[in-house]
Amino acid sequence: MIVDSLNNIALYTSLSPRLAKALQHLVETDFTQAEVGTYELEGKDLFVIVNDYETKPREQESFEVHRRYIDVQYVVSGEEEFGYLPLADQTPAKPYFDKHDYAEFDYESNKADAAFIPLKAGMFALFFPQDMHMPGTSATPKAVRKVVIKVGI
Repeated sequence: MIVDSLNNIALYTSLSPRLAKALQHLVETDFTQAEVGTYELEGKDLFVIVNDYETKPREQESFEVHRRYIDVQYVVSGEEEFGYLPLADQTPAKPYFDKHDYAEFDYESNKADAAFIPLKAGMFALFFPQDMHMPGTSATPKAVRKVVIKVGI
């Protein structure tokens, strides 16, 4: 997991060409004007999801992991926190769902080991397959516009 601002993307562009393209897309695109929805940059290997939502309490969310994608999560406006812990020997609450590249882990079983980190407008987080994460939370509901770029591994 990496958390940073767009000012420092040069530190991460050497990790992979697709990741570099995703980060550059964040810099070059005015997401305040973008329509909510999904659009492709490189087919299913690199695509963008623009979403508006209200944050929820931790207790109402689940941790997740992905096997085939790196998540680049960028807050355009608003603020949220996300839960994080390394994927180790945890047992999923639901089996891995291949079609959507998603396994879910419950909050109660993992809350003692998780760190919760603020993600403010202009910041991004990179989540790799070994990173359990719970995005979109806060103690009180907050409006957020967030972009998630799915980077195929």
